[in-house]
Amino acid sequence: MKIGVLGSGIVAQTLAGGLLKHGHAVTIGTRDPARLAGWAEGHPAARVASVADAARFGEILVLAVKGSVAAAVLRAAGAENFAHKPVIDATNPIADAPPVNGVLRFFTSLDDSLMERLQREFADARFVKAFSCVGNAFMVNPGFAGGKPTMFICGNDETSKRTVASICEQFGWDVADMGAVESARAIEPLCMLWCIPGLLRNEWAHAFKLLR
Repeated sequence: MKIGVLGSGIVAQTLAGGLLKHGHAVTIGTRDPARLAGWAEGHPAARVASVADAARFGEILVLAVKGSVAAAVLRAAGAENFAHKPVIDATNPIADAPPVNGVLRFFTSLDDSLMERLQREFADARFVKAFSCVGNAFMVNPGFAGGKPTMFICGNDETSKRTVASICEQFGWDVADMGAVESARAIEPLCMLWCIPGLLRNEWAHAFKLLR
């Protein structure tokens, strides 16, 4: 598939690299191409472009930016460029404030989520929450002794969720569909839980598993 990745940080680089590894065509969109110079040298099959160009290119988009700038990046991408397309939302609403006893602070509440805010503003986009509850080192083909970890996803469009689930499965994940966009209120805080062992004890090598 043709996939546009919006972002230039480590999460965007990791997911773009994983998509290339699994045979997808990737354009990575950034407002700061210099940040991707080294990454691009190691991934010559990828194209680096503006966020608007990446959004136009992709049959699917990946939103992998800091949560506080997510809406601004999508505005820069142009809503018309990703209308009716699946948008993998890998963002979390982490506030610009220090953690408390290892617990991150969010700028949302339990009655709202960042993905809901994005879905309200960009009503024609088909957002699917994914890759928000694990660190970048384990996003692509994680290897755990306990088997495949679980990727929790949610979103309003069933076809888009199936498409995103297929990518997650390519990446070595067991997928659990948690329902509509409101479920992002529960999925996004898993980032908090995932980070607690790391922030308290520098333990970062773990993922979640839903047992059935």
